Amino acid sequence: MHINVSSITKAYQKDRGLFSVSFKAEKGECIAIVGHNGAGKSTLLKILSGWIVPDSGTASVDGAGIDNRPALVRNVGFVPETPNLFELFSVEYNLRLFARLFNIPLLRVPETLEEFDLLLFRHSRIQTLSKGLKQRVSLGRSLLPDPQVILLDEPTSGLDFEMTKEVYRLLKKSNASGKTILFTSHRPEEIRTLASRVIVLHRGRTVFDGPPGQYFESNIHRELYS
Repeated sequence: MHINVSSITKAYQKDRGLFSVSFKAEKGECIAIVGHNGAGKSTLLKILSGWIVPDSGTASVDGAGIDNRPALVRNVGFVPETPNLFELFSVEYNLRLFARLFNIPLLRVPETLEEFDLLLFRHSRIQTLSKGLKQRVSLGRSLLPDPQVILLDEPTSGLDFEMTKEVYRLLKKSNASGKTILFTSHRPEEIRTLASRVIVLHRGRTVFDGPPGQYFESNIHRELYS
């Protein structure tokens, strides 16, 4: 099992956080995590990437337990909604710094610049880039270790149509290569375009887990977007 989540709980308030969430994901699935703001979507991704620790429960990603931070860094690429890049430094420096920190061969940096069409911006400071370009850098950085699992929090939030299409292309390419993807989204068209499975969270609990077609025909979808 590529991802195994068992009874994960992380409570912030009475109805905010995650409450005994469990699911499993096979290698190569592309799963949309859906729900209202505060449903626990971002919390789930941060737990699976090792950013935060759950109150209880266990999980593993590509065989690594969520308490094994070094393994998670190599096995999991996490792209938060707001890119956590070093704004005053260049695109290339951000990639090289990440590579050095986690013992990734520096050869991956020029490869990533080319793969993500960033060669023209390699010397540009992050603070001068558009949100779409920052998202592209963030995605490229997350894939430097060639992780088998990619987690994305609202990957196209605030992006224009052309940049959204580019993100879709990159994600489809990654998924076609066998990588497992989990992404949060509020966009029905994004879920239809990318997801092979939908998990809906409501007040921190799973209320739906199934294929997109079944989800869009369900009362759950109508209630979320009514």
